Amino acid sequence: MIRDVERNPTREGVLEAAAKIVAILPPTPLLPVEIDGVRLHVKAENLQPIGAFKIRGAWHRLSALSDEEKAAGVVAVSSGNHAQGVAWAAKRLGTKATIVMPRDAPQVKLEGTRALGAEIVLYDRQGEESRDDVAEKLISEHGGILVHAFGDPWVIEGQGSAGIEIAEQLGHEPSRIIACCGGGGLSAGLSLACPDAAIVPVEPAGWDVVGEAMRRGEVVRVQDNPPSTICDALIPTATMPINLEVLTARADPGVTVTDDEVRDAQRFAFLRLQLVVEPGGAAALAAALAGKVALDNDTVIMITGGNVDPQRFAETISTAG
Repeated sequence: MIRDVERNPTREGVLEAAAKIVAILPPTPLLPVEIDGVRLHVKAENLQPIGAFKIRGAWHRLSALSDEEKAAGVVAVSSGNHAQGVAWAAKRLGTKATIVMPRDAPQVKLEGTRALGAEIVLYDRQGEESRDDVAEKLISEHGGILVHAFGDPWVIEGQGSAGIEIAEQLGHEPSRIIACCGGGGLSAGLSLACPDAAIVPVEPAGWDVVGEAMRRGEVVRVQDNPPSTICDALIPTATMPINLEVLTARADPGVTVTDDEVRDAQRFAFLRLQLVVEPGGAAALAAALAGKVALDNDTVIMITGGNVDPQRFAETISTAG
């Protein structure tokens, strides 16, 4: 099953996750930046050991497994960053990890996952069998514990540890956290970590499954024939009930950004912050730069990943916006 129906993510769980994370990883920087005359901060999660915030949820989830569950191994589905987080945690804990990944995932993410010792099972995004179907088949045939990329209570709590870290670095809760959003695991975790902050999820245009679910009050699937996007890390076909339950009444429906706005944000991060940021990791910054979210001095923008194809990144930063 995707989730433990007897357990819901809690702020206490987020605090536990934060304590576990700080014991093994240094805090990522909270960097000052000025946008439209407002001095605020960005949280540079692209500087994690795997190049993305996903290491947080993966570590909290896998470190909570029993000895019997660790022996059975774990199975995950991911376009790359969650894959590397799970592989990193599994390697540290001596657990076998099998990751279902799309054939067209960025090569840097495939190579990074494989280098951490995980077994990769490839699938076609446009094929008849979904990635969840592939994962369920693997578990039924070989056993293992499913570590869902966003619809898992431990994963949500683990991602929320970034919010605890932010509050400690600022000395108080931020007024607003702008977060790159795929399935809603990070946004949900941040809403638990910082209950007094406004959480603003940012999704690629045409892929706003979390925002639309929040507006309708029910899980919705992405529209038929959705537009292409360079944000490969932010394109699940739907959020999960567990994420929607946490986000309802705790976050704004959020905004969407275009590929051109994301590229502008990648260039800005490189030139102004000296950061290499992948498209999906730049979505929140893109929304801020495009004027789609109100900003103040206590706003924090999440930069969530830096696993980008070198050639494509070079093309992006060398092209004028």
